[in-house]
Amino acid sequence: MASSTVVFISGAGRGIGRSLAEAYLSRPNHTVVGSVRDPTSANAQEIKAFPAAEGSRFLLVKIESSSFSDPAAAVKEAEAAGVDHIDVLIANAGGAGGSISPLDKVTPQDVTDVFNINALGPLALYQAAKPLLDKSKAPKFLGISSAVGSIGNMENFRAHVAPAYGIAKAGLNWISVAAHSGNKEYISFVVHPGLVQTDGGNRAAKGMGLPQAPHTKKQSTDAILALLDNATREKTSGKFFDAIAGTEIPW
Repeated sequence: MASSTVVFISGAGRGIGRSLAEAYLSRPNHTVVGSVRDPTSANAQEIKAFPAAEGSRFLLVKIESSSFSDPAAAVKEAEAAGVDHIDVLIANAGGAGGSISPLDKVTPQDVTDVFNINALGPLALYQAAKPLLDKSKAPKFLGISSAVGSIGNMENFRAHVAPAYGIAKAGLNWISVAAHSGNKEYISFVVHPGLVQTDGGNRAAKGMGLPQAPHTKKQSTDAILALLDNATREKTSGKFFDAIAGTEIPW
């Protein structure tokens, strides 16, 4: 186990999280810990059946993103299965909540609900996983954010139409930079994965008048993996990237 690369991915049941889990499993000598809301679901059983490269394996754990206690229980379950460190922690699970509401209409409860899932959920995951991240020789913490969370480009992105989601992703961005600032051995950064052909991505694209999202899950996954594989403390950590373009996004 000590020589295995361990990757922990929240929200591995669908979308980009599922695609990332499958990609890492295709690499030899990798242990992939993936969280889903319901480990007994048919979807979860499909993930467990993903083909694994030589020396690789998949562990399925339960995390409901609105639960702040689930991450700690999931990490303990992984430890019981022999995981003694985490090399790559990917806070992927999230959600946009209900329909888009303008700033003068969105309710505090809507903002709270979306913030809990997209910011406080990753915070709880980070806190639970940190003791195992600290045991890695090269720990990486990646947050799957969104361009909607950029304050500097809000007007250009017209992100003001999604205040709950934008506030939540800006919170995730802050957490990522704090992890970078407080841990000099970490590589911690966030990415906008692109407008991807997932359920949520396609809904957002239709709201923009597009037939579907322009980027495939494979395009986004390959771009994210390239960023992670080549990430350095000096060039990558503490920053916000557009995964598809490979360029920085202003905070």
